[in-house]
Amino acid sequence: MTIQQMNYALTISECGSMNKAAEKLGISQPTLTSAVRELEKELGFEVFMRSHKGAVPSAEGLDFLQNAGQLMRQYELIQEKFISKEKKRRFGISTQHYSFAVSAFIETVKQFGTLEFEFAVRETETLNVIRDVSSLKSEIGVLYISNFNRKPIEKLLEENELSFTELIRCKAYVYVWKGHPLANEPSISMEQLEPYPCLSFEQNGRDGYLYAEEILSENIYPRMIKATDRAAMGEMMQELDGYTLCSGILCKELGGDDYRVVPFREDTENPNSIMEIGYIRKKNSSLSEIGERYISELKKSLEVNTKG
Repeated sequence: MTIQQMNYALTISECGSMNKAAEKLGISQPTLTSAVRELEKELGFEVFMRSHKGAVPSAEGLDFLQNAGQLMRQYELIQEKFISKEKKRRFGISTQHYSFAVSAFIETVKQFGTLEFEFAVRETETLNVIRDVSSLKSEIGVLYISNFNRKPIEKLLEENELSFTELIRCKAYVYVWKGHPLANEPSISMEQLEPYPCLSFEQNGRDGYLYAEEILSENIYPRMIKATDRAAMGEMMQELDGYTLCSGILCKELGGDDYRVVPFREDTENPNSIMEIGYIRKKNSSLSEIGERYISELKKSLEVNTKG
């Protein structure tokens, strides 16, 4: 098995067909097909199932591709560090939809500049945060753990050889637009929220509710709207008087002045909960210099923007 063969397989998976992959790689389709057949013969199973729809990974193929992707990323990192001196060094983070995490990223970029580094910030769903760090697509991931999601999250972290470092603990707050009818309340109960739509970031998969970004996600909300980005969430807060349940951490530099966070008032049927916000990284690996700086800026951002 060679690095080239793994790269071919990963490109086919990305493109979805032999023709498109061969075109992207700049080789003929017969050459690509022959290389994949040799790889499959060595592995003892088919990596791809061929059909009129293209090349689809088999169950064993998916497992192989995930591991090959991690190895290829490691290979690229070694090349960047020891061989490709003229290329920019890369640094990326993946995070749930947190403005404080983006603010810390911006401060890190300012300090290191964009001439020598290729930066990437990925606001994405919870499972992708874990996958990105596991595959080394991102060096650091930012997410939260609560009593509700602890078991499935910690199971995934263990399976992907990731560690979680807690940064801060927060109780639930109601996050609304400054013009919301409840924006100036000292606290808000679940009963008061019933007339308004609850906004939630979409999580893919059958068990998506287990990986929700919002605290108290185990509750049943009669009015629910899903979104995939913070811009859409903000629009619905303003136009529909929507709300979400969050950590209470607002980053004013990124538009926080237009919104309010109000303490959630618990009752016997709707108790409050604790969010443990932190970062994930590969176990037994040291952070890069820029990774260390990002964690430092993340702590500063949380300190400055934490409610109360």
